[in-house]
Amino acid sequence: MEKPRKFPERLCVGCNEMKPKRELVRVVKSPEDVISLDVTGKKPGRGAYVCRNTECFELAKKRRGFERTLKCKIDSDVYEVMRNELTKNG
Repeated sequence: MEKPRKFPERLCVGCNEMKPKRELVRVVKSPEDVISLDVTGKKPGRGAYVCRNTECFELAKKRRGFERTLKCKIDSDVYEVMRNELTKNG
């Protein structure tokens, strides 16, 4: 009898729900302290996950979920770039 396959889950910093990793977008802080969206999920650095919708993104921004998880301050223009990328890719 085969075991059911387990899929990795991550916590969305917006809605605080555990979801399959594939349903989420990773926001990464690179070793050079550059913050960006990581659509592939392969960039090096510390990561935070958020759902692929703008509601969760705005909630994470309002609650400072990204700043808490990535352990740094994030400028509003960085949020703007990430929001534009999210709506383009989502």
